[in-house]
Amino acid sequence: MSTGTGTSTEAGAVDSAVLPRPQPLGVFPLPAGYLLIGPGPGHDEVRDALLAGRRPRSFPDSLAFYERAIDGDLDGALAALDALGPHDEVVADGDDGAAALIARANRLVLDPRPERLDALLTDLGDRDRALRHVVETIGFIVGLRPRPPAADDVDGEVAALALAAEATLALERNDRAAAIEHLEAAAQAANPVSAPMAGQLLGQLANTQLDEGGVQRASVTFQAAIDAMEGTDLRASRAELHVAAGAMFQEMSESAPRLMQQAINHYLQATALVSAESAPETYAIASANLGLAYLTMPMQEASDQLRMGVAVQSMREALEVFTPEHHPDRWSSTQLNLANALVYLPSRHQADNIAEAVGLYEGVLQHRDRQTDPLGRARVLANQGNALAHLGVFGDAKAKLHEARAIFEEFDEEEAVRTVRSVLDEIAKHESLARQDAETP
Repeated sequence: MSTGTGTSTEAGAVDSAVLPRPQPLGVFPLPAGYLLIGPGPGHDEVRDALLAGRRPRSFPDSLAFYERAIDGDLDGALAALDALGPHDEVVADGDDGAAALIARANRLVLDPRPERLDALLTDLGDRDRALRHVVETIGFIVGLRPRPPAADDVDGEVAALALAAEATLALERNDRAAAIEHLEAAAQAANPVSAPMAGQLLGQLANTQLDEGGVQRASVTFQAAIDAMEGTDLRASRAELHVAAGAMFQEMSESAPRLMQQAINHYLQATALVSAESAPETYAIASANLGLAYLTMPMQEASDQLRMGVAVQSMREALEVFTPEHHPDRWSSTQLNLANALVYLPSRHQADNIAEAVGLYEGVLQHRDRQTDPLGRARVLANQGNALAHLGVFGDAKAKLHEARAIFEEFDEEEAVRTVRSVLDEIAKHESLARQDAETP
């Protein structure tokens, strides 16, 4: 796949040898996705592996910065790059000069500064059209330029990077149609160079199509992105695609229930790809969504009750990651769903489960204020009151239910008011029967 250090142009000429092509731009997560690999022993083999979406078994010492960047160690990557020596000036032509220019571009990614960008573009001049284009695009990405360069005079992964940057600019301007057009062109430019690179861009395209309301198009694009990254080491990226596709099908299942199974399949594949240790948020979102999907599927057979147990376990795993401090909305919704599931979970320990649910509801109430989220608080109070009634703690149950009913009445939530009143009526019947039993000699 490697083409040496020449840079192709539309006219078939070759620029001065500076940037080896193709480069694995955007294949791996940031910051590695913007780093360049210059000439050097063993470098072509590393580039080929990265372009295929595989993590090399080993990196030469000269690419230690890239290895640390893949691991998300920004400081370590910058230290490893600095350890290769100062590259503030182009010291020579040929490989030494190319390495110096590429090192300066990588330093711009890891430690962006306006003077660094300006000096690099000045020294680069017209030596390599592709490298200059990448540097200008990075300048936009790191916030040092107002817009990326046009992709008219470059091809392959360099064009794909610029077109993806154009899509970002379009989204900032709330022009989703333009963003979709740019991402489609970016994926087409990347596909002959690297299928995983195209897959990453197709994933961005699918999410943008979904935001625009193009559910059918997004469904096809999500699958194309997943297929393009199949068999790669990009496990976290693949899991994120499955979670996004699953959420899309889960929402669609409200009008087409048969699609819920597709959502579940995507969540299961996501949780098979990552763990709470390797990608905590992705894993937690997949687990929480999977639990909710299982809860909302109709119970048709006795064996379906097993799904309830799986749902409860999935949400417990999600809550190992979600916290009220760092993920308040996801924590609150997942804790509430878990509590609701425990109330109706078939079990020989039903009373214990309901008691746990009461405590979970109380935790949510501590973060749902009457002033900021009155209806949300009322729904939790209603559920908690119902759970307390199941336990026979009627005094506390009535207090919660009366507070919930007052809020619902204030906001004219008539159906919710009727539901609360029905629970209060049941409590009244039980209390009346209890009094009659107590009075009977």
